[in-house]
Amino acid sequence: MTSPAAEFHYRLPGSVGGLRPGAHAGRSLGTGLAFAAHRRLFDHPDPRRLDLRASLRDPGGEWLVRIQRQRAAVVVQAVVDVSASMRFGSARPKLHVVADLIEALGHSAFRSGDALGLLACDDAPRDDLQVSPRHSRGAGLAMADALRRVAAEPAAADAHASERGARALATQLGRLAGREGLVFVVSDFHGPLDHLGPALARLAPACVVPLVVWDPAEVEPPEARALLAVSDAETGERRTLWLRDRLRQQWRDAVAERRATLKALFAAHGLAPFHLQGFFDPEALTRHFLEAVA
Repeated sequence: MTSPAAEFHYRLPGSVGGLRPGAHAGRSLGTGLAFAAHRRLFDHPDPRRLDLRASLRDPGGEWLVRIQRQRAAVVVQAVVDVSASMRFGSARPKLHVVADLIEALGHSAFRSGDALGLLACDDAPRDDLQVSPRHSRGAGLAMADALRRVAAEPAAADAHASERGARALATQLGRLAGREGLVFVVSDFHGPLDHLGPALARLAPACVVPLVVWDPAEVEPPEARALLAVSDAETGERRTLWLRDRLRQQWRDAVAERRATLKALFAAHGLAPFHLQGFFDPEALTRHFLEAVA
């Protein structure tokens, strides 16, 4: 017996446009439960929506019908960083954790009636991984499998890969500029952040959720004093360090500083990041959405 697919529940603040019925509060008039206004029966000849109480109170003596707001579907886009650093992982590659998220997102979007699309980049846009938004039961699973295959690819590293990756991520986000919907920005955000702020500003009409993916081995240094061989996944630079107590504290301080920098950057755009560290917890992401729109 197979276990049920993981999924989480997301909610968008405010109402959304669109004529396709879905699970989100919409701005279009139609068949729904949210009351919008009263209109004359002559203008909207549907006796099923006749409101007798309102009609009796109407000073003009008109027969009035209730007009409802229709719940609407949205387009959900995942913009995923598949650069060399995202293929790192002490127990599992970070891209495998992201794949778990995307698979759950596919189930969640399908159950909500939403279309799901994928954009990806490493040091350049990965058009081979692009999936146009579609409402399909298996869309998330197919995207997740593609990301797991990328995690197994050899990653070429050079000194300028990090800068190119930051530009590529901004380019992919720019493709969604001015559109409504829900956008997940998935990365470890280890690269330069100069291009990220302007790219986020252009996504203003959408609900944007930054997902910061870190591995436990990146966040917490080893406890024992020892020689440690490290390499930069993006640039390929290799170093050997003596992991003394002072260096271990510097490691922790650098992680805390980067976390604070990211938090301040996202807060400047009214965004709250969600951290993935070693595994994907669907219940925690559900709580994140509920707290964000409370």
